[in-house]
Amino acid sequence: MNRRTALLAVPALFLSGCFAGGGGDPDDGPGTDRLRVALNFPPVAALSPYTDDALLLTRMGAAETLVTFDDSGAAQPQLAESWEFIDDRTALLELRADVVFHDGSPMDAQAVAGSLNAAAAADPGVRVLGDVGLVATAVDADTVQLQAAQADPLLVQRMGAPSLVILAPDAYADPSAPDPVGHGTGPYEITAVEGTQSATLAAAADYWGGSPAADGVDVRFVDDADARTSSLRAGELDVAQAVPIGALPTLTDEQRVVTTSLPRLTSLQLNTAGGVFADPALRAAAVAAVDAEPVVEGVFEGQADAAPGLLTDDTLGAAARTEPTLPTAGDPAGASIRLATYDDRPELPEAAAAIAEQLRAAGFTVEVVVQTYATIEPDLLAGAFDAFLGSRLTLLDTGDPVGYLSTDYTCDGGYNLARLCDPAVDAAVASAAALTDPRERRQAAADIEAQVLSTAAVVPVLHEQSRTGVGAGVQGVGDDPFERQVVTVATTTGR
Repeated sequence: MNRRTALLAVPALFLSGCFAGGGGDPDDGPGTDRLRVALNFPPVAALSPYTDDALLLTRMGAAETLVTFDDSGAAQPQLAESWEFIDDRTALLELRADVVFHDGSPMDAQAVAGSLNAAAAADPGVRVLGDVGLVATAVDADTVQLQAAQADPLLVQRMGAPSLVILAPDAYADPSAPDPVGHGTGPYEITAVEGTQSATLAAAADYWGGSPAADGVDVRFVDDADARTSSLRAGELDVAQAVPIGALPTLTDEQRVVTTSLPRLTSLQLNTAGGVFADPALRAAAVAAVDAEPVVEGVFEGQADAAPGLLTDDTLGAAARTEPTLPTAGDPAGASIRLATYDDRPELPEAAAAIAEQLRAAGFTVEVVVQTYATIEPDLLAGAFDAFLGSRLTLLDTGDPVGYLSTDYTCDGGYNLARLCDPAVDAAVASAAALTDPRERRQAAADIEAQVLSTAAVVPVLHEQSRTGVGAGVQGVGDDPFERQVVTVATTTGR
């Protein structure tokens, strides 16, 4: 069976009974207009923001950061209304007035500084603050000073990372694992959490952004994509995050999908440090062989955007792309390569198979290796494969493309799967990292992108899209390219 037929043959895995008390009947009286939401992964650390659980907090509308990001990744006001740099390692943030935490305590400068200093002192450390040496100080009731140990152009940008959501002082009874229950500032307050299964939230009456459109939210954490989709189709959910492409034809006229283009790149990384692709001419032959259109239209069924480069047009904004200059392509002459991918993202193995056929047609001999990401990552980092097809969020925690290019394409980059080590690229990244103007940083990123592509170390294939399924009448679901917002103050069932 093909993917669509196979999906239709899967028994429905409804979440019956999961939302008892979450209203669907408009005659049930007040307090029944509750959103029924399924998110696509369970908490791993009791919703501590110092883990990936931070994304769950923002997606539920339960906690907020000082700044948020626009489509390009530039910082925009959230709990902080404005900011200015005093010097190259110090910034002053003016807080939004009259914000209160869900426990009724004020979100003043002392509370914000305490929240940030707790994150800076966390062990293990919070990723976005690594080596920053952050110290936050309350200057007055509404002003917070941020100071880094050294010059840091991204100091304010870092405040948009979900791990730096601001919680009330009482959340830090255990400094290593802050408790967000009843301690956030979002439109909905967490009132109960049932392990890794569910969370219950009530509308925050004093929310600074206005009255939430729903009375509350009942969240289930469901990592089975088919179960989420089946429950949406059965009318048991109002919102289902991450609807798989293969499930789209199974939705009825009662459902629709909110689709958002993401700064998430699916690309073919070529191992420049050893094996077949140590030869630039053979890398250029591989680049020439890969055609993204059959992957976008066939495997992803048009639910993706062909990649114009490593970075999306939204990310680069007004920056002008520079055309890369590739090495002269050589003759593969049957050269054998191992192409690896992982099956955690269901489209990747099929995409790898399609690209493998294109490479074979160009004269390569290709073996495809498919594992789970957890098992394959050590070999990827060790350079055990000639090529790797994977998915990567290019704006990371800070919304900054230069940080992504540094991590993935410099000699000492921590996730340099192409094992590229080009002194000219390293020098350009170091120069860009010192820029403070966001527009200048994006133009520098566009220029570095061209340098990287000119080495033929990577083949951009497509930029992914998020797909959030919503039931009949549901409005106001977050349309967020960073996938940090699902439930917003405006989300309503329409019932």
